[in-house]
Amino acid sequence: MNTLIRELARRADDLARAKVPDLRDIPLYNRIRDERFAELIVQECCDIADQVERADMDPGYVSKYIRAHFGVTE
Repeated sequence: MNTLIRELARRADDLARAKVPDLRDIPLYNRIRDERFAELIVQECCDIADQVERADMDPGYVSKYIRAHFGVTE
């Protein structure tokens, strides 16, 4: 897992801990953490798409830049 993914996971975990501080409701904690993690990933992807659009680049490159941003090689 690359540094960015770990950072997004940490941020999602921090939010879940803030909303479920005693961790007694593990299913709720997991749901909040997972939803926030997904939201953060989607936001990163949207930010990249916006950058490509602002640079007036070929939209076909968006997936390439997203893969590079997250360190995905396949």
